[in-house]
Amino acid sequence: MLNYIIRRVVYALPVLIGVNLLTFALFFVVNTPDDMARMQLGIKYVTPEAIEKWKAERGYNKPLLFNAEAEKLEKLTSTIFFEKSVAMFVFDFGRSDDGRDIAHEIRSRMLPSLAIGLPVFVLGLVVYITLALLMVFFRATYIDFWGVVVCVALMSISTLFYIIVGQFLVSKLWHWVPISGYGNGADAAKFLLLPVIVGVIGNVGSSARWYRTVFLEEMNKEYVRTARAKGLPERLVLFKHVLRNAMIPILTGAVVVVPLLFLGSLLIESFFGIPGLGSYTIDAINSQDFAVVRAMVFLGSMLYIVGLILTDISYTLVDPRVRLN
Repeated sequence: MLNYIIRRVVYALPVLIGVNLLTFALFFVVNTPDDMARMQLGIKYVTPEAIEKWKAERGYNKPLLFNAEAEKLEKLTSTIFFEKSVAMFVFDFGRSDDGRDIAHEIRSRMLPSLAIGLPVFVLGLVVYITLALLMVFFRATYIDFWGVVVCVALMSISTLFYIIVGQFLVSKLWHWVPISGYGNGADAAKFLLLPVIVGVIGNVGSSARWYRTVFLEEMNKEYVRTARAKGLPERLVLFKHVLRNAMIPILTGAVVVVPLLFLGSLLIESFFGIPGLGSYTIDAINSQDFAVVRAMVFLGSMLYIVGLILTDISYTLVDPRVRLN
């Protein structure tokens, strides 16, 4: 097990380097350091001297990937890519283009993102699996048929629709919860209730239908027919045997959500005014703040890799046949 984890961590390093290189290339295809300086300075007719000063203060006055004027290793190390990327591997994210410490912003904004992401993940998993099990239990009946129809209909509706309708009905029309904003302590609950509900409802269609497919696949396997031949009731076969053996695909699907637990939902946080990492990322993209975008992409990639490792380890807990060497 320990050897497996070490190998996965070592394999993750080139992946993170590649992600950083790709993000770097995509960002600077659209923008140059001069464009970034003009946007951050906010002056229509900014002088070349002001641009050069802004670039020098933030380390953008060097070549992007290769410094032909430097000597030996400095040809690679004295570049924007090296100086902006290497430090992130020790979680030194530096400062944003507006001068704020990125690590401090991440620490302060992670809790609001978790306050939304964790309830949506846990509550959603319970709701999706329960609905899928009910459709499978009543398979080939009207309950199953109309359940699939509703799932397909919900899949066809954008999350943005749920956000707008939820804000209009629950907040503006009924005045049950605030339309947007965030509070500290117990006051946060009234601001988070609607975003959590929207987050769960927005994924009901696709998730419940996917879990239904997983369970139906398990229902056709040999061990299910054996359990039925022994006289076990259908309820026990489904909720004990099928559910347990379907845990591996369930865990595989759940790993995709791991980065969102920390990084938050871009749409939900932006529309509900939640000061989490999702809205932080959207603001950085709008302002073309490369330092923040690079840090958030790196953090998301790292969390996804950690999620994959934890998922592989959890396989050994739900299926004793799986062994990690």
